[in-house]
Order: sequence, then C-alpha cells, then structure tokens
Amino acid sequence: MPVVLVFSPVPKAQRGWQRMVKLLMSWDIKAGREQPYFEFVVREFAPGLMRLGLQPTEAWYTVYGKGSQILTGAVADDIEIMRRILGGDDWRKLREQLLEYVSNFEQKVIPASGRFQL
Repeated sequence: MPVVLVFSPVPKAQRGWQRMVKLLMSWDIKAGREQPYFEFVVREFAPGLMRLGLQPTEAWYTVYGKGSQILTGAVADDIEIMRRILGGDDWRKLREQLLEYVSNFEQKVIPASGRFQL
C-alpha cells in the first residue's frame, strides 16, 4: 500500500459543489528531473492552473509503493468552463511544459464531490 504526503488547501465555499467538476491528473516525475520539476510546479504549473480558472484542491506525493507518483486535482465551476479550459491553447502549452518533467501523464474529468476522489 502506498505511503503518501498530502497538501490539501481548503476549497472555495461549498456553494455549487453539485455543479462543479474536477480535473484529476496523475504522473511520475522523470528520473533526474526532481528539482526542476518541483520548481516548475511551484512557479509555473500551480499558478498557471489558477490563471486558467481552475482551483487546485489537492496534491498527493507517493513516497513508497505502486501507483502514480503524483496525484492532483483542480475544480471548475461547471463542465462548460472545464471544456473551454481543456480545449484551449493555454492548457495545451501548460501541459506540454509539464511533460518535459513527467511521464505517464493521465487526466480525467469527473463530477466534484468535495471529498478525495480517484
């Protein structure tokens, strides 16, 4: 069973959680790229998600065990906003930058529950 460290900021007010959708992402950090990866995430990726209109909800780092090394999520107010964001050039560019540091990237969009989701 994986051992994880978690960072989970308090999300926006619970207003509208039934309508909200969550982008779930997972990946592994490329060997030898750990330091530049963490710098990119703090300086570019997380702020970039917020500029796009996504609110980060959690980030999990797997320290030991099988599974993706990183699991993270971000919410949007509704599916139309999420579609617009994920269909845009800004998301494509941000994702391409992330792929310089990671492998096995996966993403999916699900209804947000306000709880931990896989």
